[in-house]
Amino acid sequence: MTDHRPWRGVLVATALPLNDDLSVNYDKYAEHCAWLVENGCDGVVPNGSLGEYQVLTPEERARVVETAVAAIGGQRVMPGVAAYGSAESRRWAEQAGEAGCRAVMLLPPNAYRADERSVLAHYAEVAQAGLPVVAYNNPVDTKVDLVPELLARLHGEGYIRAVKEFSGDVRRAYRIAELAPELDLLIGADDVLLELAVAGAKGWVAGYPNALPQASVELYHAAVDGDLDTARPLYRQLHPLLRWDSRVEFVQAIKLSMDLVGRHGGPCRPPRMPLLPEQEAAVRSATEKAVAAGLS
Repeated sequence: MTDHRPWRGVLVATALPLNDDLSVNYDKYAEHCAWLVENGCDGVVPNGSLGEYQVLTPEERARVVETAVAAIGGQRVMPGVAAYGSAESRRWAEQAGEAGCRAVMLLPPNAYRADERSVLAHYAEVAQAGLPVVAYNNPVDTKVDLVPELLARLHGEGYIRAVKEFSGDVRRAYRIAELAPELDLLIGADDVLLELAVAGAKGWVAGYPNALPQASVELYHAAVDGDLDTARPLYRQLHPLLRWDSRVEFVQAIKLSMDLVGRHGGPCRPPRMPLLPEQEAAVRSATEKAVAAGLS
């Protein structure tokens, strides 16, 4: 764990364990955070999309951060602080700082298709909270694309220190490195892990380690170390699961895999619906194959 750059390494975008009545199971969440670190992960990212932050009350969202910090220490916790308004995102960044966190992750404005001036103003506002900001580029869901040129400008202004890259376009890694060589690239989608690791990624904001942390950590380290003899077969074995991270049903899929390996995933809050029978069968089969292969 590198304290001055706590976004480096494997940070798990944590799924949030829910009870059958859809209330948050904070005890299970604390246990889950500790289990991830015990199994080799470097930290957690609560209140991301995988953590269903959009459907949490403000009280729940704050308590999720506090629970993670109490479980594993603030230096290992990088909360998502996305919100419709810049002022609200800044308040969540301030809350993270008060809880003891060392960095936050921030989507661009996502209430509408923001232009470049709005994006810059948004990150400038949240940077004033005083914590390092990791940008999260997810143009699929936000309809705002943090292209390499815009990322370089955000970094040059001092607003961001790293970027979780979820566009799926692995070619961007090289352009980002040319335009902003000090901006840390983080793998943002599980199913391009190997490609972005080879391209020089410094970390992974990860989904499937929620269910299979040890194998995922082994894959990450082999990939960033250039040990392709280890990484390629492991990547091929895990890819049927990793690709769910880039699908609409990623939360449901990862929670199902958690349940299948003996963790507590539980249901999702509406409007997310349960997996269709054929989707559930595919996730179940891929998870059982991974476990049978000794991956955990």
